[in-house]
Amino acid sequence: MSEEFDTGVLVVGGGPAGYVAAIRAAQYDLDVTLVEMNTLGGTCLNRGCIPSKALISAADVVHEARTGSQMGITAEIDVEFGRMVEWKDDVVRNMNWNVGKLCRANGVSIIEGRAAFEDEHSVRIERLDGEPKQLTFEHAVLATGSCPIELPGFEFDRPGVLDAKDALALDELPDSLVVVGAGYIGMELAMLFAKLGVDITVVEALDSMMPVFSSDVVAPVASAASDLGIEVNYGELASACRPTGEGVSVATEDVDSGDRREYVADAVLVAVGRNPVTDTMDLDRIGLEQDEDGFVPTDEYGRTDVDHVFAVGDLAGEPMLAHVGSMEGEIAAAEIAGQDSSAGDRAIPSVVFTSPEIATVGLTEAVAEETDHSVSVGEFPMRASGRALTTGHTDGFVRLVSGDDGVVLGGQIVGPEASELISEITLAVEEGLTTAELSEVIHPHPTLSEAIREAAANELDLAIHTLNR
Repeated sequence: MSEEFDTGVLVVGGGPAGYVAAIRAAQYDLDVTLVEMNTLGGTCLNRGCIPSKALISAADVVHEARTGSQMGITAEIDVEFGRMVEWKDDVVRNMNWNVGKLCRANGVSIIEGRAAFEDEHSVRIERLDGEPKQLTFEHAVLATGSCPIELPGFEFDRPGVLDAKDALALDELPDSLVVVGAGYIGMELAMLFAKLGVDITVVEALDSMMPVFSSDVVAPVASAASDLGIEVNYGELASACRPTGEGVSVATEDVDSGDRREYVADAVLVAVGRNPVTDTMDLDRIGLEQDEDGFVPTDEYGRTDVDHVFAVGDLAGEPMLAHVGSMEGEIAAAEIAGQDSSAGDRAIPSVVFTSPEIATVGLTEAVAEETDHSVSVGEFPMRASGRALTTGHTDGFVRLVSGDDGVVLGGQIVGPEASELISEITLAVEEGLTTAELSEVIHPHPTLSEAIREAAANELDLAIHTLNR
């Protein structure tokens, strides 16, 4: 690196895209400085993925104990939500500390503060623990992430209006909660709180739950939500929110008729999507353009239209997934270091931690048919899985979509541990494996993973534990 720069690589943002980019760049023997204005780990570790999954796991324990009568288990459950949140916070603090330890052990310099561009090779850092600092750099990786979308009239500074971060940090459980948005964040949190005994009402402007997935994939989740007592009202646009003596009143309008309804609850959780965070960096000072949705366009290596500046993670647009951001960070670091970055089309799994879980990768049957593939499908129902039966969770299925050459183009899993099972199908899509090859892999018994082998065999009309198509 040229000696005229204070740092070779400046990374702005310490979330899963940023800290991974910083560590990987340092592993390539580059001089790296990471600037984070909040807490290392970003939204994912501190306010999103990790805390939500911790509380989802805790809620699952509660729900399993309360509904275990079919297994001969009955119990009186006392939920101390405050202690549950403290446990979640301990998990987050431990992981946050480890991120910092890993960065420093790899030689990454960390500055706490807000970085804003002065020109194409320098930033002004408003430090949290001292005087502002001017820093010059050769390359920059922008990884400032995203923030929840605010709806007019539902601003998060209003009493009783929560975003996901607020909901995960409540001191005590509300008796009732209105959730605005039936996307994956809204449904994950709706089911979490319903399992803890909260009365949940979901309002969704569209006509379906999690419309990014096909109806048969979502159906088991919708059924489970109903079993939990969650009321989901489609085609209703949240239009106004006002405080009441003990909570909030949420007004909605029917998107077709305009009819108004009103829901009263202790609080309202707004989960209608996320926007990129760009307003902290003064991007205009380097002429860095954003698209109409506020994202920073990049090439396959993360490079922006300012050649030495890269953007990774949520800032760079869909898919806004932590594991995608991490991979983008690795690719950008490799490109900066002149290493083989292995960029290009990759199989990207997507997971929703509802009950049951949803996990998908690659093409669906409908999309594959639109791409002129001759499509074949293999499927295995979870109710035919011995291991699923022993867990008491048999809703869902494994589905494999393959082309006329048998190569696996995609897969969808609905059921227990779908988030873990999808990696095998992701590998198959990434490496161009066929259903015949998957069907020849010996899977341990009894396991949920056997469902993947059976789905592959079903595509070949050779399944043993389900009727072939």
